[in-house]
Amino acid sequence: MPTNLSRIKLWSIGGGKGGIGKSLVTLGLGVALARLGKKVILIDGDLGGANLHTLMGVRYPHVTLEHFFTKKVARLEDTIIETAVEGIGLICGADDLMGAANPTFAQKIRLLDQIEELPAQYVLFDLGAGTSFNTLDFFNFSGGKIALFTSQTTSLQNAYGFIKSALYRKLSRDFAKDDEVLQLLYQGGEAGNGQNFSKIQDLLDYFQDANPTKYARLTQSLWDFHLFLVVNMVKSNADLKAPEIIRSVCRDFLNIQPEIMGQVLFDSGVETAISQMVPFPLHQKKSKAMVGLDQIALKLVRQSRLSRVSFRGAREASEEGDLTLDTIITHPSRS
Repeated sequence: MPTNLSRIKLWSIGGGKGGIGKSLVTLGLGVALARLGKKVILIDGDLGGANLHTLMGVRYPHVTLEHFFTKKVARLEDTIIETAVEGIGLICGADDLMGAANPTFAQKIRLLDQIEELPAQYVLFDLGAGTSFNTLDFFNFSGGKIALFTSQTTSLQNAYGFIKSALYRKLSRDFAKDDEVLQLLYQGGEAGNGQNFSKIQDLLDYFQDANPTKYARLTQSLWDFHLFLVVNMVKSNADLKAPEIIRSVCRDFLNIQPEIMGQVLFDSGVETAISQMVPFPLHQKKSKAMVGLDQIALKLVRQSRLSRVSFRGAREASEEGDLTLDTIITHPSRS
């Protein structure tokens, strides 16, 4: 496989379902990276209902993405707001702009082009809920993709739906001019031999014989879709099984193998911090949630430096036995 040695700068946090803590995890992960001495910018990508600024303690942002979309400011960099956390800048969402939840193609391209030019080592993109094309495109554009979910059945279903939608969106763009692939992909059609296509592996098996060139292109597209899993609001050892459930389903039906990046423990102190408009990592000296986020930040930094071909080796080398909740809390270096 080709090697990509460029460092991953943009990481998107998505998950499809609202209420799973995407904004809080984005905030906590940003704080963890800042504590490592990294320069971080958070972008509130929930264009229809931005709230990341509230979690950061910014009551009335004087500049938002609205100013960028409407060209009141020339550069995305001009929308960065300083925060109470040293090393973290914030770009607020544009929930006060009519139609902001559905930016035009030109606005979206302008935004994505300028994200890579932002003055930071890491940019964390807090995506809105749902599976709109804009949300999926922002997710797929990112070099680092984190799918967030809780252990609740509905959250797991939505997380898989989000991952599938993102992958299919990528494949539909990669094969935009190939009607045969698109028909088999979206309509679950049948080949001339009557073969059904209920899984991505069925598609691979068909093209491996029928069209080796398309098989190679499809294999490359799947390889390029590298995904990380994080389970939030963990309350019990049983909750720690949730990422493996998602990974198993993705492996069986989508022919991808997401990497489990970590877990974030449920922390009752987070709600108190939200009500007081104080970033939750600053509200408590010892936050249970930050234990996991600190470890995820270390993994993010490490993964950002790996070449693309190194991902598989890193996954195989990092496989460990099941960790209990007590182990995560008392020995975070192993999580």
